[in-house]
Amino acid sequence: MEATFRIVLFLMVTASLAEENLCSCPTNRRTRCAMEQGSCVCKAQGSNQQVDCSTLTSKCLLMKAEVSAPKGKRFEKPETGFLDNDGLYDPDCDNNGIFKARQCNQTDTCWCVNSAGVRRTDKSDTNIQCNKLVRTSWIFIELKHKERETPFSQSEVASSLLRLIQNRYMLRPTFISSIEYDQPFIKIELKQNASQKSYKDVDIADVAYYFEKDIKLDSPFASNNIFNITVKGEPLHIENVLIYYVDEIPPEFSMQFLKAGVVAVAVVVLLAILIGIIVFVIMRRWRTGKYEKVEIKEMGEMQINGVS
Repeated sequence: MEATFRIVLFLMVTASLAEENLCSCPTNRRTRCAMEQGSCVCKAQGSNQQVDCSTLTSKCLLMKAEVSAPKGKRFEKPETGFLDNDGLYDPDCDNNGIFKARQCNQTDTCWCVNSAGVRRTDKSDTNIQCNKLVRTSWIFIELKHKERETPFSQSEVASSLLRLIQNRYMLRPTFISSIEYDQPFIKIELKQNASQKSYKDVDIADVAYYFEKDIKLDSPFASNNIFNITVKGEPLHIENVLIYYVDEIPPEFSMQFLKAGVVAVAVVVLLAILIGIIVFVIMRRWRTGKYEKVEIKEMGEMQINGVS
């Protein structure tokens, strides 16, 4: 009897494990999946919202899941260290997994974001008004690959990346505006306005986020979905990625958000002008003083000659 019970228990556990392996989300590893009424239902960590595993999960839900993921032991930070919290924060998503126009943190600091969840205004208090979610219609991705003796060909790079974006991220080619290559830099432009996007289309902001995470070896895909970029069978080793977001309506930043490089250039120019003015004044005074001395000397000589 006991042997029969063990066999039954073993079969139940085996069946449960097999079912668990079948019920998983290939497009989002940060989910909890379970069989419900014969169907595999997966919910995103952090929000517990059900996701469609046949397509990409929205960037808002991915960020929320990433923030809620357990972190390792914190190390002592450097004395002058600081964090860029604009990159990753705990976002407020609507029922469809879309960013809400206004985002806030736990200190009652709020700001407006675009459809990619990127801040587009100065940070303010809870009274800030974000009347609508402004759409990001153009995403500019700049890649830099590691140094190599000979460059790839433009057509081969474009073909490989086009195929990767279509197959891995399920983006229709009509939204891939251009792919250009000038060793070691690669430029990818994704364009998609609201009227072009159907409910079945993945959003270019989600595509860019998945792509960035893949490159940084923190892929949202399941572990068996390995990221690999090759050009004619040769690995394309990316060492840097920059993503620029262009909204349908320009952002509303104040002058305090000028880039450090621009500010530095402005300071140098102002200093150069100031130094130029000081030098000009000194030289003018010196020349004036010299002229006056010569004039006085000549007048003195004239007087002496007149007397004699």
